[in-house]
Formats: sequence, structure tokens, C-alpha cells
Amino acid sequence: MQQAIAILDSGVGGLTVVKEVMRQLPQEKVIYFGDTARTPYGPRPADEVLTFTNQLVDYLIQFNPKMIVIACNTATAVALEQIRDRLDIPVLGVISPGARAAIKTTRSGIVGVIGTEGTIRSEAYEQALKTISPTIQVHSLACPALVPLVERGLYFSEEAVDTVRDSLQPLLDKPMDCLILGCTHYPFLTEAIARVVDPEVTLISSADETAREISTILYHRGMLATTKDIPVHQFFCSGDAEMFHLITGSWLREQLLGTPVVWQVPTFV
Repeated sequence: MQQAIAILDSGVGGLTVVKEVMRQLPQEKVIYFGDTARTPYGPRPADEVLTFTNQLVDYLIQFNPKMIVIACNTATAVALEQIRDRLDIPVLGVISPGARAAIKTTRSGIVGVIGTEGTIRSEAYEQALKTISPTIQVHSLACPALVPLVERGLYFSEEAVDTVRDSLQPLLDKPMDCLILGCTHYPFLTEAIARVVDPEVTLISSADETAREISTILYHRGMLATTKDIPVHQFFCSGDAEMFHLITGSWLREQLLGTPVVWQVPTFV
């Protein structure tokens, strides 16, 4: 049986990583878990986020995946090292790939970061950026209104543009040349964000960069799928299955076309 790449998130945000994985690695099987019943993780205490992340990992491990991807910036900041310490398969987060992409992109050495309250409070992006480039300047901003907007499926609405404009207002006058979308929900809002920020500001999606790193790790470890069979993807959520199915089907329409999919709602939460 083909081993899968297991991807988890606090909700639907990790689907942005799934989309890039399916685009770059179409032969790979994906198992995705969105903890939609308990989203967002950003405002929650770190110990609660750690508990929830471990629960999702424990559930996914039963499927014998070859890699775990924590496609949630808040969970990455809190739980990545602990999960890595207890598993013997590769475990990847979304913060380091986004930070490296920003370092490669910036010309001015001034970078903006938007994320959940938990991610911004952890200063994980600032630490990752300064580890690579100690002189870099970072402007960080928590945008708690954005995740609920995406979870409601409103990412292409005029309400999205208004909410993004209000949320990003404190950053708009800052001298930066790239902006890290430091939450995997935020690429859903790329169009709205692009309408609000200076057109000279490059948007950095941690989701895109994470998918590239997944590909690199699997290649160098000789773990890429070798079968030519069409993979059967599995999607799990802990909350509203109808909304989850709707958003997933819309976001991954091209990737899932003609592909077998299994949808399930676990009862462990």
C-alpha cells in the first residue's frame, strides 16, 4: 500500500499546502486532517495547542504515513520540535520554509509578517529570519479576524477585502518589500491582500515553500512515490463536514478531478 504524506491543520488552511503538494507531486497520496471543530488555534494557550496537535498526530500515525506536515503556523511554533523528538519519520513545519523564501526575496532587508495571535506572540518568524540574517528588520502583526473569514468560505467576498484592509492597516505604512503570509489560511485571501498592500510588496506563501521542501526532503531520502497508480486521498475534519467538503472541493477542484477521495469525520475530539 502506498505510504501517504499526512498533513494537519487547525482547519482548512492546510489545504493551501495540499494544493501545492498535489500540483508538484501528483503521484503522492495525501491524508489531510483539519481540526475544524476547534479552529482557530491562534488565540489558544500554548499547552492546549500542543495537546491538540499531538492528538491529530496520534490519529494520523495509524495510517503509517511516511511524513507528517504540521501545516499550521501556530502548531508549528508550539509543537514542531516535540513531535519531531517522538517520531522516527520526517516532520516538517511551515515557518522555516517561509522565512527562507523571504530572505531570498527581500532587497531592502525589511520584511512584514502577518499571522495568528499565537504565531506572532511566539516570535517564531522573527527568530527564524534573524537566525539566517541577523540584520533583517521585521514588522509583525496579528490578524485574528482572517482565519474565521476563511473557515466560513468568504475568502472571495467584498467582506474579505474590507476585513483584510482593516486588519492590515497598522502595517500598510511600514517600509517593507515582502510580506510573509504567516498562516496557511491566508493564501486563500491572496487576492484580497494584493488589493490592499502596495503592489511593490511581494507576498510570500509559506504553503508554497513548504510544498517545495516536502518534495526536496522526499527526493533526497529516496521516499518519493514510485507507483503509477492513481492515489486515493483521504480527508478528515472534526467539525462541520458539509462546509469542510464544500471548501475542499472548491479549493482543490482541479487537483481532485477524476481522483478517488475518502471523506471521514472522526469522533475522537
